Amino acid sequence: MGRGVKAAVIGGVFAVMVGGAGYGAYNVVSALDGGGGTGPAGASVKSGPPDGDEVREASGKFFTAWENGDAATAASYTNNASVATALLASYGDEAHISGVEITPGTATGASVPFTVKAKVSYEGTAKPLTYKSTLNVVRGETSGRALVDWQPSVVHPALKAGDTLVTEESATPQIEAVGRDGEVLTREKYPSLGPVLATLRERYGADAGGTPGVELVVRHSAEETPDTPLLTLSKGEPGKLRTTLSAGVQAAAEKAVRRYGESSVVAVKPSTGEVLAVANNRADGFNAAFQGRVAPGSTMKIITAAMLIDNGVSSMNGPAPCPNTATWQSQTFKNLTGLEPNEGATLANTFMRSCNTGFIKLVDEDPLSDSSLTREAEERFGLGRDDWQTGIVSFDGRVPASGGPDRAANAIGQGQVQMNPLNMASVTATAMTGEFRQPYLVPRDLDDREFATAKGLPSGTAAQLKQMMRLTATQGTGRPAMAGLGGDIGAKTGSAEVDGQTTSNSWFTGFRNDVAAAAMTEEGGHGGDAAGPIVADVLRAGG
Repeated sequence: MGRGVKAAVIGGVFAVMVGGAGYGAYNVVSALDGGGGTGPAGASVKSGPPDGDEVREASGKFFTAWENGDAATAASYTNNASVATALLASYGDEAHISGVEITPGTATGASVPFTVKAKVSYEGTAKPLTYKSTLNVVRGETSGRALVDWQPSVVHPALKAGDTLVTEESATPQIEAVGRDGEVLTREKYPSLGPVLATLRERYGADAGGTPGVELVVRHSAEETPDTPLLTLSKGEPGKLRTTLSAGVQAAAEKAVRRYGESSVVAVKPSTGEVLAVANNRADGFNAAFQGRVAPGSTMKIITAAMLIDNGVSSMNGPAPCPNTATWQSQTFKNLTGLEPNEGATLANTFMRSCNTGFIKLVDEDPLSDSSLTREAEERFGLGRDDWQTGIVSFDGRVPASGGPDRAANAIGQGQVQMNPLNMASVTATAMTGEFRQPYLVPRDLDDREFATAKGLPSGTAAQLKQMMRLTATQGTGRPAMAGLGGDIGAKTGSAEVDGQTTSNSWFTGFRNDVAAAAMTEEGGHGGDAAGPIVADVLRAGG
């Protein structure tokens, strides 16, 4: 299309304006109001879903105008002409896409799949572009016409509201991200790394030693979201960027999260804080593994148990009775269905069976206060201070001081507590070693950033936490997921209720030798049932 698109838009509008009465006049009304109006004088307004002939005619006219570079006319066959015109015009002007050929597939009802073949040209360089998309034909609400239901994804499936396609010299050079052993990490080989690699490029591309190339990208409406590359016309010279990721562990993580939708997992090396893997299986592309903010359920009991031990309330072999219910300031808490009560339970037994009531009954003991859990999380585990410098955007947890029923709910990972798999993998690493080592994805010597610090745990507390997690993995709720894993293993399961969801989020965190991993999924039931196998697969790959 190129500069011809502007001429086509002007020409299309001009033709409508001089077209006089009849169809031309009707067409301009449609173009201006997205298919609204009452239709030509004397014409009856249809209702009901478009039939097969109408679907073929509406989509065919839209495709033809699009192929001809006539943005205004193509947009007039949609139900949002003003918005459609702008994006279709930019297809040629800003994205420099021309020579468009569209091949419709077989319609299913009002849905029409199609394939686009075109070329992208920029300053003497051209490359072919091929992709598939789908459109739907609907009935105009006031006009009764069969119209393309306008969505940005019609133009390209990667587009969302407010996004545009742009071809230009890259704002930052490409990077060649390499793992801890020198393996090249690409979006093609590790799909869920796509958003991570884009962020790394935006943050470090200018300093990694490369030179810019020319690309077709999706420019997102959200300023903080990096461009998504679609086609490289000229590569420039990518700069090499070292990361802490392990290709083997990352491959296992990518495969593991595909077990369930809306799943995320992170693996870290407890002795150093290095992130070995980060993977998400999400339709929205959000890096929930690093940036998620949701209740962690009973995985939070690692921190709560540390608080009880550090404050002398109980110990691994001390009392932590597990009744059927526990009441805190007029709110009654229950255990998961099927958990047998045990009034003589120790803290280790209550922990490995994930008894909620056993923890609820202890959170009001002296010297605990509304802020005790917050202090434990911040001072011992390095959480909730907004100071982690991982190398990309991350959230470092939230454990606010809470009164009333939320004080008890926070203790079992509900209430106002917010975490993500990165946070819980770090919590497990701290419990294993007694030391808080801030997780990181990019070595600090690349940009001399300051890592967060915390006191860590007393050696006796760490030893008890680690042993309780071992018991959970071998005799408690984590046993089914961790079965078959050799070496030194530990685990903690969790289920978290989330407003608006019919099922609980499933959480699981665990360790094996010098690898700690945590996962969360919105599907699959309780922690050991869904997130557990994800973590086990990652730990298995970690060695």
